[in-house]
Amino acid sequence: MAQPGSLVDSMKFFCSICRDLLKDPVTIPCGHSYCMNCIKDCWDGEDQRRIHSCPQCRKEFIPRPELVKNIMLAELVEDLRKTGLQTAPVDHCYAGPEDVACDVCTGRKMKAVKSCLVCMASYCKNHLQPHYESPTFKKHNLVEASTKLLQNICSRHDEVMKIFCRTDQQCICYLCTMDEHKGHETVPAATERAEKQKKLQESRQQIQQRIQDQEKDVKLLQQEVEAINVSADKAVEDSEKIFTDLIRLLQKRSSDVKQQIRSQQETEVSRVKDVQEKLEQEITELKRKDAELEQLSHTEDHNQFLLNYPSLPALSESTHSRHKIQPRKNFKDVTAAVSELRDKLLDILRQKRTKTSLTAIKVGVLQLEPEPKTRHDFLKYSQEITLDSNTAYIDLLLSEGNRKTTLMKQQQSHPYHPERFTYYDQVLSRESLTGRCYWEVEWRGEGVRLAVAYRSIRRGGGSDESAFGRNDKSWALRCDKNSYQFWHNNIETPVSGPVSSRIGVYLDHSAGILSFYSVCLSTMTLLHRVQTRFTQPLYAGVWLFNYGTTAEFIKAK
Repeated sequence: MAQPGSLVDSMKFFCSICRDLLKDPVTIPCGHSYCMNCIKDCWDGEDQRRIHSCPQCRKEFIPRPELVKNIMLAELVEDLRKTGLQTAPVDHCYAGPEDVACDVCTGRKMKAVKSCLVCMASYCKNHLQPHYESPTFKKHNLVEASTKLLQNICSRHDEVMKIFCRTDQQCICYLCTMDEHKGHETVPAATERAEKQKKLQESRQQIQQRIQDQEKDVKLLQQEVEAINVSADKAVEDSEKIFTDLIRLLQKRSSDVKQQIRSQQETEVSRVKDVQEKLEQEITELKRKDAELEQLSHTEDHNQFLLNYPSLPALSESTHSRHKIQPRKNFKDVTAAVSELRDKLLDILRQKRTKTSLTAIKVGVLQLEPEPKTRHDFLKYSQEITLDSNTAYIDLLLSEGNRKTTLMKQQQSHPYHPERFTYYDQVLSRESLTGRCYWEVEWRGEGVRLAVAYRSIRRGGGSDESAFGRNDKSWALRCDKNSYQFWHNNIETPVSGPVSSRIGVYLDHSAGILSFYSVCLSTMTLLHRVQTRFTQPLYAGVWLFNYGTTAEFIKAK
């Protein structure tokens, strides 16, 4: 094992990059040694600059030095390995390639813990003490250790940039105020920082307030989801109970009818069998009389025949005539009554079918009405739409209580917001659209796109992902002076119909129906109808094409 006293000397045989015993050691021109693979990986990352430097002393080499194994150093390291010294002691105080090194340390540099914006240097824990203890450094500005201190030096005058030019919106040094920034509005950088910090805090407060508001909305939506689920579960439970009771009632009624039929059957069968038995008795008696008459008819003695003839009883009328023995009960009328009951029940079920179908849910209420046909029917689902200023492109002016938008030549005073469209002249509604909704838009100008879109549609950049109708998150009707086109997922569909400055939009979210109508007075003409499946709440949208074009969401009456 290595002796304790040899530990300091053995540290010379550790690679400062991987902090382990040197493997295939190489010595570069400045004299520092590294593992072959460590220095190669380090320089491979610098190949684009074509300047290669030592990770410790930062000396630069042009061209890239050829690496040759240091045989003697390799043998010494191998001897150390044989003694049992395998890895370097964990020492996080020394600076690695990714760390900020102390500018005062010599030899192997320690990690810097602070950088001074006055000294323009970085210090380790030990060399930082004078800044805490000496009055000379009392007013120096210490920050977290940084490798970007040189960015605070003016590249033109090699002076610290302590001044901010508001005219050019950049940091400058005091010499810059005497030449290219002469006459500009300048303030100390600290002053500008304080003002910007104040605005930053205001922006953060706005963002945090928005987060709180949206978290409240999310909570309300979650409560609405739970309420819908509870209501639906209760409806299923109640309907199952009602249908179970109905089935039980029908089964009981069926049993009662069956019992009544069987009871009546028994009574009628008993009656008929009684009649049958009496008839059979009469037949037996008639046969006996017929036999006596036959015997008398064969008597040869006239006197005897005449003597016995008067003693024969007269044939009495049967007590059970044919009309009396016809079945007294016909069960066809029972079958007819049951059939009539069935038909009436089916009629009731057909009439109530739409009332028990879950076609749409709106504010927790089942949508029972059929799809509208007339404008009067559509207006039952009229939805008031207001535009969200946080989504409006910077050239869009919102007016009329945020129901109207106009494309202006000059930018509007919209503050930064992450939900704002940054390329296309578009804006979304504040209201989310679910269930059945209808709204009308009055437009003027060269052309517009009237759309619905998911809130997840991209806002930044000029790609198709943020343009209404050019992606799978939006559906749009383009209205020009003489024509229409429908757009979805960047596919154009020509649309025919009367051109109108007022367009009606009907949405049945649950049924997956989206329809656009040309509206003129009370007349509505279907332009295009979409049947799909919407997976998220939708938002109304507008895309204006030329300066001066307007679109207003009308309070339809």
